[in-house]
Amino acid sequence: MKAVLIFIAFNLVPGSLPANDRLGLPTLPIPADNPQTETKIELGKRLFHERRFSADGTISCASCHQADKAFTDGLTRAIGIGGQIGPRNTPTVVNAAFYASLFLDGRRDSLENQALDPLLNPTEHGLHNHQPIVDIVVNHSTYPALFEKSFAIQPQKITITHVTKAIASYERTLISGNAPFDRYFFASDRKALSDSAARGLKIFRRKGNCANCHEISWNNALFTDNRFYNIGVGFERIAAQLDAYLVSLQNNNARPYNLNNQQRSELGRFSVTRVVSDIGKFRTPTLRNIALTAPYMHDGSQKTLQEVIDYYDKGGNKNPYLDPAIFPLELTQQEKLDLVEFLKSLTSPAYSDTAG
Repeated sequence: MKAVLIFIAFNLVPGSLPANDRLGLPTLPIPADNPQTETKIELGKRLFHERRFSADGTISCASCHQADKAFTDGLTRAIGIGGQIGPRNTPTVVNAAFYASLFLDGRRDSLENQALDPLLNPTEHGLHNHQPIVDIVVNHSTYPALFEKSFAIQPQKITITHVTKAIASYERTLISGNAPFDRYFFASDRKALSDSAARGLKIFRRKGNCANCHEISWNNALFTDNRFYNIGVGFERIAAQLDAYLVSLQNNNARPYNLNNQQRSELGRFSVTRVVSDIGKFRTPTLRNIALTAPYMHDGSQKTLQEVIDYYDKGGNKNPYLDPAIFPLELTQQEKLDLVEFLKSLTSPAYSDTAG
């Protein structure tokens, strides 16, 4: 059963941001069966950085979600055990606590459930089951005491669920607000944005059509609508094989058409729903700290913000499933430059201080 959510103000969440850094963010949802505590958050942080939670002892959650890169890795596609390259770009964990679904295809509905998947992914952590993780924490010199304090359980009662609850509790402290945009838009500080960035905000909300998916509400802005769209990126990797693949799925007696890992990744939301209209759809990413999280798109194919804007300006890559919201924008060069300046204004002070 899906956990009932309770909603609490940030000042009740141990380890949350100072009050002035919450500007522009909604109330944080906390699962009723996993309340935040300082001990659990600290335990989760240690587990987030635990490299022994991988088949070769080299990969932790923090390997791909690095604090000095706004919890991304700066790579085109993520690298896991043995130097294996995954099919997708690493999304930021910052503000993931607000998402309605997790992963770029939305296959998990909570941070707790999301934390399970990379551990068993053969390219990422590479474990065959979760038992090695439980064995590590049970036999550790300090973990059992922290689990007892966090969950009121003895070592022999620790399960993988407790591990992922602790990791999720830490991830719920990775929140980001109070960017120059927030001070301009929500606190009416008209000096917070440059003239160029202010013009970019108008383009973002109108001619650029960006806010159609990267939403701005009247009292908060996560810059995502938590929905899924086919914007054309990567579709060329499956275009030639797609019809044969769909026919093979429809015929229960036939062996499914063999797609490689990268091609299966390009199916996007379809891999979760099996709804044909979801082919090539991916969740709208947040734009907060976007200037620090290059490269972009689910496959890391766009290296700069300028490239992303040029891509949308031309109307994306045409395909039978392209979303109607993607069409040529006819932006001027100055409008493109203003949009870039606006996107830079979405960087929060806590993360701009870590940018190299």
